[in-house]
Amino acid sequence: QVQFVESGGGLVQPGGSLRLSCAASGIIFSDYVMDWYRQAPGKQRDWVARITDSGSTYYADSVKGRFIISRDNAKNTVYLQMNSLKPDDTAVYYCRGRPTVTQQGTWGQGTQVTVSS
Repeated sequence: QVQFVESGGGLVQPGGSLRLSCAASGIIFSDYVMDWYRQAPGKQRDWVARITDSGSTYYADSVKGRFIISRDNAKNTVYLQMNSLKPDDTAVYYCRGRPTVTQQGTWGQGTQVTVSS
């Protein structure tokens, strides 16, 4: 059974940092393309960042230079390091894993990130 479980969310002040984790099971993790998305209240789910099976990384313009996506294949985990957080980064963050970008893949359950003073 393919499963992704996010963790690491919480409340942080503007300018602060958080690191999200997404642990995978039931797959050959190193073969998977991993994405992070986020959904703010009342808004659509937006793509945030991607790391391919070969380690190439891509970012939405809104987070470029502030967020870093990485993976540890030995731990079956993808990370999202979020720095210089802004109130607009407040959202539920989801990871998504799939063998190729043309497939639907599997979503995690999400983790809440709130940026507020």
